[in-house]
Amino acid sequence: MFILNPLRLLPALLLAAVLHASAQARDYTATAPDGVTLAVHESGNPQGVPVIFIHGLLGSHLNWSEQLASPQLQRYRLITYDLRGHGLSAKPSGTEAYSDGRRWAADLQAVMQAAQARKPVLVGWSFGGAVISNYLAAYGDKAIAGAVYVDGVIELKPEQITPHPEIYRDLVSDDLRTHLDAINTFLRLCFQKQPAATVFERLLANAAMASWDMQRGVQSMTVPAAEGLRAASVPLLLLYGEQDALVRTEPAIARAVALNPRIQSKRYAQSGHAPFLEEAQRFNNDLAAFIDQRR
Repeated sequence: MFILNPLRLLPALLLAAVLHASAQARDYTATAPDGVTLAVHESGNPQGVPVIFIHGLLGSHLNWSEQLASPQLQRYRLITYDLRGHGLSAKPSGTEAYSDGRRWAADLQAVMQAAQARKPVLVGWSFGGAVISNYLAAYGDKAIAGAVYVDGVIELKPEQITPHPEIYRDLVSDDLRTHLDAINTFLRLCFQKQPAATVFERLLANAAMASWDMQRGVQSMTVPAAEGLRAASVPLLLLYGEQDALVRTEPAIARAVALNPRIQSKRYAQSGHAPFLEEAQRFNNDLAAFIDQRR
């Protein structure tokens, strides 16, 4: 008698899950209070716990490829969006559209409303952490289930940011070659272990799409972290690469915990600024565990 080995079905079941998630993918837009249109991408289980991924400076939803393609995370409702001045979202003119942190908070609120995401978990990488801090300061934490800072910018303070004055100067240069070389250097600093060439080239092209006005404006963006983090009562988790070349891990974690002693943290010894790509499987495991604890 033929006995079916259930282990042989596992690859097919995983493939079916991924294909099902892909069938649920959809793109739409959200509109910020100041009229900026934000590109939103959604995949995964539409009935699952909503998770909103917020990319970093010069990024887009493409940064989260290892999470969006993960069979482990397909049971959640995976929502990404391109920040103002990035990717497929609108790029308003003038630095004033980017220097006020409340605009970025309002963008996130607009995405949550457009997605009708009830009690989402927020996941912010690098500059995306500053967006979360601004959101908490402006709206509090009643509408979210928790937040994860991934090598997140707690505040734009010198003691928390590794100094690269020549890079940030050249990012806003009017000379195209200088500007593009600075983008290349900045992106390489994101990784202790450099990604595959095809991945890096895609992220580099993506970074070159970012608004120059945005890059000028965010260097003086307001981030009232004390107001946001201190009052937060939902679970907050910090995931940082110990080899980070852009954010100073120790001072950033220390500042966050000083503001809110309930904050938990984990460190990735083999990662730089982007553990969600450099140690993707471990990151996905930690993220899934955090989300499941919120249910």
